[in-house]
Amino acid sequence: MARIGYYLFVYPLSKLPLSILYLFSSFFTFVLIYLFPYRKKVILKNIENSFPNLTAREHQNIANKFYRHFADLLVEGIKNLTISKEELTKRLIVKNPELMEQLFDQGKNVILVSGHYNNWEWLISAQNFLFPHQAFGIGMPMTSKFWDQKVNKQRQRFGMKVVNAKNYKAAFENFKEKPFAILNLSDQAPPDAEKSYWTNFLNQPTPILFGTEFMANEYDFSVVFFIVRKRKRGYYELELKLITDNPKELNYGEITEAHTRLLEKEINQNPEFWLWSHKRWKRAVPNNLNELKNEQEKRFIERFRHT
Repeated sequence: MARIGYYLFVYPLSKLPLSILYLFSSFFTFVLIYLFPYRKKVILKNIENSFPNLTAREHQNIANKFYRHFADLLVEGIKNLTISKEELTKRLIVKNPELMEQLFDQGKNVILVSGHYNNWEWLISAQNFLFPHQAFGIGMPMTSKFWDQKVNKQRQRFGMKVVNAKNYKAAFENFKEKPFAILNLSDQAPPDAEKSYWTNFLNQPTPILFGTEFMANEYDFSVVFFIVRKRKRGYYELELKLITDNPKELNYGEITEAHTRLLEKEINQNPEFWLWSHKRWKRAVPNNLNELKNEQEKRFIERFRHT
């Protein structure tokens, strides 16, 4: 079924211009809001818990705006299968590319960290030609082998290298051609609540993936936060902010807190552009949270700060 749906429906749609695809998006927005609200309970619960001081009408307004943006993301994702390098270059620009150029000239490998905010898929496709670094993406295989192959083939067609999360160490340690940049979306629900970094995010206790901070200290990677902002429909701007180019000078948790707070600030300013349909808070808070935090910090210091 996946193969049939791709070749009969998805791929032919991707050949249409975005101006036509946005007509489908507008219709789909109506369906999502009024006929078959996608994950309505999850979306509203996430918004209500994140903005407890807003009214029910304000919560619903954010949800409706999210549905409009989500519909655009769906058609932009379809277009991403066949979009040209020239069109991507026009539709996704970097506000301050000199930051990555300076790090490249210094021979610094980089972790680019952010969340599922605005159009991250276009960045995955474009990263290798937007920056001088070799682009790497870390991910787990999708359930469908067919879609996993199709999506990763699309993501890699402009030079991005997608590596399995279980094998990333070998990929990084063996790559010596030039400095590289790893794309990391840190706002996914971690698989293990007790191996996560816990903090307050959007007014609720939240487990954060610790991979960015761990890799930065393990391999001495620079860490750059990026945010994708929508300029207008179908056009985005990427802004970069250096968190550190010397991670071992920072205390435990500083990198994770920094990129989490920066993402939180963007969500608070324009909440409709974050992926509210994701079950972000499905992990229960551990009963021994304070003990867990102390033990995690102790292990981190022993591994990365012990002299």
